Amino acid sequence: MQSRPVHPEISIVVPTLNEADGLERLFSTLEAQREVTLELVIADGGSTDETVQRARTLAASTPFAAKVIETGRGRGRQMNAGAAAAASDTLLFLHADSFFPDPLALRSALDSLVREIAAGKSGRVAGHFRLRFHRSTTGPSLPYYFYEWKARLHRPGCIHGDQGLLLTRDFFAEAGPFHESCPILEDVRLAGRIAELGEWFLLPAEIVTSARRFEVEGLRERQTLNAIIMNFAALGDDALLAELPRLYATQDRTGRLALGAALARINGMIRGLTRGERRRLWRETGRYVRANAWQIPFFLDVRRNFKRGAPVGQGSMPLLRLHDRIFDRLTDNRLGRGISMMLTRLWFRLSPAREPLTPPSGQDPPRRG
Repeated sequence: MQSRPVHPEISIVVPTLNEADGLERLFSTLEAQREVTLELVIADGGSTDETVQRARTLAASTPFAAKVIETGRGRGRQMNAGAAAAASDTLLFLHADSFFPDPLALRSALDSLVREIAAGKSGRVAGHFRLRFHRSTTGPSLPYYFYEWKARLHRPGCIHGDQGLLLTRDFFAEAGPFHESCPILEDVRLAGRIAELGEWFLLPAEIVTSARRFEVEGLRERQTLNAIIMNFAALGDDALLAELPRLYATQDRTGRLALGAALARINGMIRGLTRGERRRLWRETGRYVRANAWQIPFFLDVRRNFKRGAPVGQGSMPLLRLHDRIFDRLTDNRLGRGISMMLTRLWFRLSPAREPLTPPSGQDPPRRG
């Protein structure tokens, strides 16, 4: 075994919960990285399988520094604890089921971070990798193509933890820490805070993340529910948001998501609000939906590029530019928000609510990918 670096260039913080089966690939992808000295910090949130034991066994035989800590459950709490235990001044928050095809991914990421800081003369920058999903089937897929394209944007709600979040410890101390009060969306909240204080940039290498949750639960079902959860988060309604983890299941126990029953449960939560609270919820929902209407022209542009065989991230976006230049300005008013509110309420009322909800309640949510 090679000698381990005293002070790593980068500390990689990975929260785990029942990830024993995937740890070998995680260690393998990091061992394959070249021209970089790294440290791995695994922050386990109370796994009931052999994650901790397996991680410690692997950590003892790696050529890089590695440690395993045990924390309370919750990805935000786990990643905060991992960051506190890390030795490097540069942090990368990574999912356990992500890997890098390029052995120079971390080297190029660090070099890019240094250049961005030098160019802006500030440490208030953060990078995320170019997302690609690892699927059980091969062949072109417009939905996955769309979400991989979207993950390369820096618009609100487009940056998630499955893209890998890279930043300096100083900027993390300023923009963070991760929220611990709610067991979901801690990555989205940190991404938004980073955008407020500084700037995001796209790292040159790809990161590959498992699509297992989408494949098991259904891509349409999961992303529809994700959009609703994002809406509640944008409203700042932590009381409602705290109830939504019941709609998840732990990563190793997922099944097909019964979207209709999930919507029925959310509808029941809304009916439990006062009239004034419901009025505010739908009004702010209209505001949120209108602000995200750019995704419709974006999808049409992406579909055209997909049919032309353009690689993800390449191709023109004329409809999106048209939206940003004209449509967004025309609808950013009371009438536009009101129309968005009415259309959203109509969709919600017409959505089916017949199936039983598959995931059991009372469990913490896994990650997005």
